[in-house]
Order: sequence, then structure tokens, then C-alpha cells
Amino acid sequence: MKKTILFLGVLLLSTISYAQFQISASTGYAISSAGMKLGEEIDASGTKNTYGSYGQGVNFQIRGTYFFNDTFGADLSLGYLHGDDQTISKVNLENQQVDAIARARAFGASASVVYKFTNNIYGRFGALIKIGGKTEAVVSSTTVFADAEATALGLPSGSYSETNYVEDFHGVFPLGFVAAFGYQYDLTKNFSLFVEAEYFGISLKRKDSEIQSFNTDILLPDGTVAVEGYYSLDNLPDGYDIKTEYVDELAHTNTDSKELAVKVPYSSFGLNFGVTYKFKSKESSKIE
Repeated sequence: MKKTILFLGVLLLSTISYAQFQISASTGYAISSAGMKLGEEIDASGTKNTYGSYGQGVNFQIRGTYFFNDTFGADLSLGYLHGDDQTISKVNLENQQVDAIARARAFGASASVVYKFTNNIYGRFGALIKIGGKTEAVVSSTTVFADAEATALGLPSGSYSETNYVEDFHGVFPLGFVAAFGYQYDLTKNFSLFVEAEYFGISLKRKDSEIQSFNTDILLPDGTVAVEGYYSLDNLPDGYDIKTEYVDELAHTNTDSKELAVKVPYSSFGLNFGVTYKFKSKESSKIE
């Protein structure tokens, strides 16, 4: 027992004597790794699936890393993802045009173990969570009225409606996996530059959504606005709800604003570039 306590004491003292802390800031770009279906493109000749991941886009990260010795360390990271536009629906028909995209605006955090293979080459792996943000859908559509409908509205043939709305989707806090492999180049004793390849493996289960803005105008064939704000947030058309809840089970008699939950992909492969500042370790401070 005494030997065990002595060993642990020596290990703790050696760790404290070496302990080094560093902070890093980086930015990078990630591409889709999941390749899951996100939507469809429809035209007169047929329908085509669109694939991708909401994890694709530009990211920014701030990390703090604590090294226990010259090989092992622990890392805590906070990041922001400014996702690329992903096609959800694109319709190009004679009487209907739809352009619907969605994009991630997400904050995340990760906790990782860091291992130095050499003084310059390192790897890290750990857990990843999404702590905030949204998936923002931006939809624009035009629909030409059938002649009978146009006549009923007192409009000439060829008149059409133009709808634009924005809907924010939120999800359940997910747990994912992060891994990176990087190279660090020392500029000085304190400053270093690094480049790393990073993988995020994570999916997000939808919890709810809310329409943020909604507007439908009715236009004449020449593009002149005949009725402005025919529909709005205060007067949504049938089939739309300001708030929608996503659930795992839905009764056939359901009349509430609920839909079955789905999982959407955020997985990605990325390349990051950044700078690191190393605080003086206690070991080096004693030497100096």
C-alpha cells in the first residue's frame, strides 16, 4: 500500500513538474463525409436525389490543451460551423418553380485525448457534441394559378403566387466522434503553426422547428404585384404551422402540428490551419 501511494505521489509530482498548457485558434473547410439524401431535384424529364451533409462548410475553433508529459495531453475545444447551402428541393416545371436550401449555423464542443508521435506530429481523438445553433431552411417558390383558380380570384390567365419563407430547425443534443492528425511547426519557443486533417462523425435528431418569416404575394403575368402579403406569419396557408414538434410515434388521427422525427447528417472531413501559443511549463521555468 505504501509503495502504491509512493508511486502515485512520484507520478503526480513528475506530471506537475512538466505540466504545459497551450491555446490554439484555427479555421478550416470541411466537406461532406456522410453522403446521405437531403432532398430532390425535379424537372420535366424526371427526379434526381441530392446528397450531402450539413457539416460541410467553414469552421472556426478555439482549443485549450493541457499536456501531462511530453507525450499525452487532454484537449477541450469550442467551435462554430458556418455551413454551406444544401439543396433540399429544386423544382423546375412549367407551372411551378421551387428553390429550397438549408444550411447549418451551429456551435459545438469536443473533449479529446492528444498523443504526440514526435515533437511535430500529433493525433487526437475524443467525443463531440453540438451545444447550440440551428439548421436554417430558406425557401422560395412560384406557382402559376390554373385558369379556373385565376378567374375565381379575379385575375388574368398566367397570374401566379410567389412565396418566400425561412424556417429554423433545432435538434436534440447529439454525441459524436472527432479524430484529427496534424503537423505542428515551431516558430519560436511559444508560437507554432499547425495544419491538421479532421474527421467529425455526428448526426442530429430533429426536435422542433419554427417559421421565422413568411410572405406570399400574388402577381400578374407581367410581374406586377396584384396582392401584397396575401399570406403571412399571421395568416399561414393550409399545410403550414409556425411551430412543429418532431416525435418518434405519430397516431393516424393526429391533428396537432407534429411530424415524425428524422436524423440529419453533420459528418465531415476537414482541413484546418491555425496558430498555437504555448505557456511556459513549470519544468522550463525552473531551468530558466
